[in-house]
Amino acid sequence: MRALWSGVIQFGQVVLPVKLFPATEEHKVRLREIHAADGGRVQHRRFCEAEDREIGYEEVGRGWELPDGQLVPLTDQDLEHFPLATRHVVEMLGFVPGQDIDPILYSRPHYVGPGGPSADRPYALLVEALARTGQVGVCKVAVRSRERIALLRPRHGMLILQTLLWQDELRDPGDLAPSAPVTEGELELAEALMRELPGVEVGQLQDEYRRALEELVAAKVSGGQLAAPPEPVPAVDLMAALEESVRAARAHQGG
Repeated sequence: MRALWSGVIQFGQVVLPVKLFPATEEHKVRLREIHAADGGRVQHRRFCEAEDREIGYEEVGRGWELPDGQLVPLTDQDLEHFPLATRHVVEMLGFVPGQDIDPILYSRPHYVGPGGPSADRPYALLVEALARTGQVGVCKVAVRSRERIALLRPRHGMLILQTLLWQDELRDPGDLAPSAPVTEGELELAEALMRELPGVEVGQLQDEYRRALEELVAAKVSGGQLAAPPEPVPAVDLMAALEESVRAARAHQGG
């Protein structure tokens, strides 16, 4: 696995060389863009406004746009030397209980590997200390041109660096939360239903979207028809629906 970042974790006087590796890969279903009128493929071209011509990918660079619209070119060498300590140092800010971090802030996980044999012992020590205390390390790190706040947490004997969203990246939900009251009886039935429903093995769940999409494509190619899934009908009587759901769940468990 290729490292996407290398540097050190620094907490107190301890300096731990590490490398970061992507911990996940999303299996995306990619649909091609087409011209809806005739089914032709749509191409995206890189076009230079100054020279009024199409350019190749190897000619594309990056730049910062000033308020007046002027673009200031920035090379890889420029970005390599700009003054940000967290480009090569995971700056440990402190430690907090893991449950104190709202999961809505979670962004992307990375495996943290020791950067060499000399890092093995302090690495193992940090993993064990975090596991024993139930704490997570709050830190800052710059990965792929962005500085992020992140967590260091233990998992199966190794460190995970979990980047977080900044607080100002969360959207305000406004008045989305309902204000309707619920009764004690409804709460008791809802809790009973939660107890009766079977547990879930998340690791055994599979993505059904691709299979369903392949069935749809096969039907369109062959001229066949797919049966539409039944639409759920909202219950008019909430108590009756809860009671029936509990009975059905108990019957299923008994069967």
